[in-house]
Amino acid sequence: MKIDEVLETAFAMPLTNPAYPRGPYRFYDREFIVIAYRTDIDALRAVVPEPLEVDEPIVKYEFIRMPDSTGFGDYTESGQVIPVRFNGQKGAYVHAMYLDDDAPIAGGRELWGFPKKLASPKIEHDGDVILCTLKYGPALCVEASVGYKHRILETAPIAEAIQQPNFLLKIIPHVDGSPRVLELVRYHMTDVVMKGAWASPAALALHPHVACDVARLPVREIISATHFTADLTLALGEVVFDYLDQK
Repeated sequence: MKIDEVLETAFAMPLTNPAYPRGPYRFYDREFIVIAYRTDIDALRAVVPEPLEVDEPIVKYEFIRMPDSTGFGDYTESGQVIPVRFNGQKGAYVHAMYLDDDAPIAGGRELWGFPKKLASPKIEHDGDVILCTLKYGPALCVEASVGYKHRILETAPIAEAIQQPNFLLKIIPHVDGSPRVLELVRYHMTDVVMKGAWASPAALALHPHVACDVARLPVREIISATHFTADLTLALGEVVFDYLDQK
């Protein structure tokens, strides 16, 4: 393959058979289970990178079922998202994500900088309860139970919250092991079509694990649990802060 052919065709690895296709990435019937909880402020500030700022010791633990996503397929995801501010702008920092499909792991890490790892999250309906679990290998790391659609919610505030900016720390090492890319990335969800939203009581337990350290941000109090479904597009991102420029 000639140099100009490499330049024209290179999109993602491997060169001749990329692990994921080009976007846009549209999700249909995406199901969210979001449990907001209070944690320790010092633990939170220890994992959120400047120039992001944390106001309150709040974490949102998410389970997301994605049965139909263009390019990425059918998969489930789970992880922690932290409300933050950037230059006065409210948003959310994606701290950790665990999922069961290779294409969105590769694409999420390479394109946006999502902190994704391979694991086994599940959302199961058991009568009047939704059961959510996350296993890393055979080890149970997260277990959550949520009442089934106890109270109908207005969808407009949730749609507005979904479209707030999200922030990621994108890290790509150089061949010598030093950082080649070290950037704060901002992205948005767009073209959101809400299909329903509900509030319910919930319980959440996080178990210590060396490779799946969700328990680093311990649960002190459950604040709320929200269950909603939507169609949306995961838009590409933009770099808002380059850490290597600070050297």
